[in-house]
Amino acid sequence: MATLGLSPAEKEAVDAFRRDVVEPSMTSLVVIDFWAEWCGPCKALTPLLEKVTADYAAKGVTLAKVDVDANQFIAAQFQVRSIPTVYAMFQGQLVADLSTARTESQLRTMLDQILRQLPVESEEAAAEAKLEPLIAMGEQVLAEGDAERALSVFEQIAEMAPEHPQIAAGRARALLALGRADEAEAVLVALPEEAAKGPEIEQARAALALAREATPVEDLSELAAKAATGDMDARYELAGGQMAAGDRDAAAQTLLAMIAEDREWNEGAARARLLKLFEAVGLEDPWVSAQRRKLSAILFG
Repeated sequence: MATLGLSPAEKEAVDAFRRDVVEPSMTSLVVIDFWAEWCGPCKALTPLLEKVTADYAAKGVTLAKVDVDANQFIAAQFQVRSIPTVYAMFQGQLVADLSTARTESQLRTMLDQILRQLPVESEEAAAEAKLEPLIAMGEQVLAEGDAERALSVFEQIAEMAPEHPQIAAGRARALLALGRADEAEAVLVALPEEAAKGPEIEQARAALALAREATPVEDLSELAAKAATGDMDARYELAGGQMAAGDRDAAAQTLLAMIAEDREWNEGAARARLLKLFEAVGLEDPWVSAQRRKLSAILFG
C-alpha cells in the first residue's frame, strides 16, 4: 500500500494499518472487521467476531477492527462498499471474505477450512509439534505388543494435553489390550464433545465395542473343530474368540469364509463384525486395505 502523495492523515492511517494488521498477518490469520459506529448490523456482529476470534487465539487467529469513517482511505483501498465487511488476511494477502458468516457455526466452519490450508503459526501448532513424536512413540510401543508400557507413555503425555483425541484414543486402546474395558470406556466418555468427534476416537470406540462382544474362549481348538463342521454359530463364536485373543488374521479369515458361504446369515452378522474389526484396526491401515480387497472379491467376484 503506497504512501506517496497521501495526506498526513492518510499516511498515518496506512502506517497504523501496516502495524496493526499487515505485520501481524505475517504469522497469524487476521480477521479484519470493517465497521462504523452508526452501523446496527456491525454492532450485532461484533460480539460474535470477538468471541470466536478469542476462542481461536491459540490457533493463531486475531481480530483487527477498522472504523471506515476514521479510515476512509483504507476502506477504499479494500473496495469496501457496504458494512459490515469482514476479510481474513494472511501474510499481507486477503485469503477469504468472511462477510457471509453471520452465525458462530458459519464463522467457525470457515475459519477451520482456512486454517487447514495455511501455515499459520500458533501456540496450538507448536504444542502439537511437541506432542507428535511422543504420540508416535506410544503408538509404536502399543503396536509392538507392550500395552503396559504404552499405557504409561500415553498417561504421561495426557498430563500435557488431557483432552487430546489421539492421546485419549491411545490410552483407551492400551487399556483394552490390558483387558480393562471399563477404564477404556471412561477415558472416551470423559472427552468433551468436540474432541470426541475425531476419527481416532471412533476407532477406539469400535475397538471397545469389539472387546465387549468378543468373548475370550478357553479352548479355541475345540471350538475350531466344531466350527469345521459348518456350524455358523460356532464359526461366529470362533471369530470372536480369535479377536479376543488378538489374532485378527484368523478372525478375518473365519469371517470372510462365513460371508463367502452365506452373506445373509443372521442378518449379515459376519460382515457387520468384520467391518467393525476394520474400523477398530483403522480404515487407513494396510492390513485393512488387504482384507477389504478380499471382501470385495467375495461380494462382487
